Amino acid sequence: MELHDLLSRLAVALGIGLLIGLERGWKSREAEAGSRTAGIRTFAISGLLGGLIGALAQAAGGVNAAAGVILAFGFMTYSAVIAAFCREENRADETFSATTAVAAMLTFALGAYALVGDVRIAAAGAVATAGLLAARENLHGWVKHITWPELRSGLVLLAMTFIALPIVPDDPIGPFGGVGPREVWLIAIVLAGVSFVGYAAVKYFGASHGVLLAAAAGGLVSSTAVTATNARRAAAGEGSARLLAAGVSLATAVSFLRVLAIVAVLKPSLLLLTAPALLVAIAVVAGHAVISVYWQDFKDGEQTTVEFRNPFDFWSVVGFAVLLAVIIVIGRALGEGVGATGAIIGAAAMGLADVDAVTVSMARLVPDPLSVQQVTYAILAAVATNMLAKLAIGATVGRGTFAIELAVMSTATILAAALTLWLSVIVFAAA
Repeated sequence: MELHDLLSRLAVALGIGLLIGLERGWKSREAEAGSRTAGIRTFAISGLLGGLIGALAQAAGGVNAAAGVILAFGFMTYSAVIAAFCREENRADETFSATTAVAAMLTFALGAYALVGDVRIAAAGAVATAGLLAARENLHGWVKHITWPELRSGLVLLAMTFIALPIVPDDPIGPFGGVGPREVWLIAIVLAGVSFVGYAAVKYFGASHGVLLAAAAGGLVSSTAVTATNARRAAAGEGSARLLAAGVSLATAVSFLRVLAIVAVLKPSLLLLTAPALLVAIAVVAGHAVISVYWQDFKDGEQTTVEFRNPFDFWSVVGFAVLLAVIIVIGRALGEGVGATGAIIGAAAMGLADVDAVTVSMARLVPDPLSVQQVTYAILAAVATNMLAKLAIGATVGRGTFAIELAVMSTATILAAALTLWLSVIVFAAA
């Protein structure tokens, strides 16, 4: 290792100790001098000591038995010393805490890794450690108020994402190209994630703000997932049906913005026809959301608060994901079996489950083999059928007021967008 590289790595090791020590020193800033095992100076020295041990290991030949012995002996010796002092500190304070000892050991280890490994990982580890140490009160308060259903649902969602997803096969199953199990599992993760975000948003931001924030966030991923989640909660009486329907409207507006963004990036020439219809649709659904939240009176006796009993139900989200996968296969079957009009009809069928995929695939067909007008019809047909799919979910799952609100919103949006498209085509043809 060259001199300048060695010095820069030692500087990082020292910086690691200073960063973690700054947090530890700030925590114990009111303690009397000499009453604490380690502060900013001790942690800084610990990081530098780890770096020097790492440098000795490098000098011994890098990755070999001698280097391993040096690192192991240095770490064990340091750990024994710091643990002994922390034990005496706990006895003096009559407390039980291993945080300082573990933080000091980690500081030493990160300092050593800055010399023998990737300096960026060592620095990132130091920042993460300091952040966790600084968030002590927030983390303890969060754990104190978390309920068992919340913890269970969070663990299930993490397991679905980081344990099950990597091992789920991706080979398609079924006719007409089939659907990959991983695709279905991703849909389930999105559904569960949207439900969990909605639960958390309502809990921490209140009913109106929470439902709308969660819907806007969910709309960035899947407005259909937001619809399914809000429909289930409307049926379970978890809050105002009108407020939950307003959340669907907001998520739908976000999904329309997603389509506009995809078109603008992939094929800007399509904006001449697609943008007016979609912008009018955005205005209608956003207007419905505003009216539902602020101007429309709730029925007498209807709940205006939201009390979610469970962030999400595992089998419900998996079942709905499988249903969407079946719809995708049906859409492909229709798209392949209708001849010359397959593009528009296939796009409409696929739009029942996924508008973004239709938009991407259709945008690539301009100007050959399809014209701008034909692709516009295909994309907007997918948008319309996706709204009908949301309406079907609302009618079958949410029912009652929730379904009526979605019916009003969907009808007004489709009619307004269709009229705007008709006028845009006339202007386009005249130009």
